[in-house]
Amino acid sequence: MHRKTFSAILYVLILVSSILSACSAVAPEPTATSTSQPTATVTLTPTNTATPTKTPRPTATPNLAATERFEGFNEEIQSYFDLGYVDTNDGEIKEIDDFAHEWAKLNYYNWLPLGKNVSDFAMSGHFKWESAYKNADESGCGFAFAIQDDYSHYAVFLDRSRVIFVDADASYGGYARSVGKTRGSGTVKFGNPGEADFALIIKGTSAYVLVNNELIGEYTLSKSRILRGDVGPTILSGTNKDYGTRCEMNDLHIWTPK
Repeated sequence: MHRKTFSAILYVLILVSSILSACSAVAPEPTATSTSQPTATVTLTPTNTATPTKTPRPTATPNLAATERFEGFNEEIQSYFDLGYVDTNDGEIKEIDDFAHEWAKLNYYNWLPLGKNVSDFAMSGHFKWESAYKNADESGCGFAFAIQDDYSHYAVFLDRSRVIFVDADASYGGYARSVGKTRGSGTVKFGNPGEADFALIIKGTSAYVLVNNELIGEYTLSKSRILRGDVGPTILSGTNKDYGTRCEMNDLHIWTPK
């Protein structure tokens, strides 16, 4: 698989101006609009790194475990349909290779594109992540999507305290912007290391982020952006020390409607 990487220095302005309480790391929530307004800008820099370690899934004959797994996936999509997160429960589910990567570059992230071309989709998996420094900056596992040839994209990360959702468009002149919530708290609470089930659902310009099957945040994407593009797992590093941030994802799968 041909791999392209990208990196970003995240949330300097947020750290200066938005963290006002010792018991909360959440920036003031923007007023919901038809298109979420940016709340911060950060510089992007292309970075070449080693290919993340992947665990290939062997081809095997159907078995009970595989049948039960796909039944679970179908139940997952049915629950999204019942909640209105997707417009149909008729679609295609594909499993994705396990993902494991270490990244030691403070406030930067990169991704492994899957070579897909999707717009509406639901992607989920089980995340385990930790940082070498217990008081590391925001860091964690996530998904990048709507990835374009010019590296424009969106990316979503699960940090110890909140969901981080960013918009990186080439027209910003090398900047990424945080995407404000339309609905939900956007906050979580995990230790270092952390572990959780994570799901990202895209329906038109609406994005839903679920952690452990609970809706944590709904976000509105730009109507002027091309939302059909590649997707892939991504990792955000919160420290330069030792291995930086380590991310493992398993039970990964993606659903696309027919």
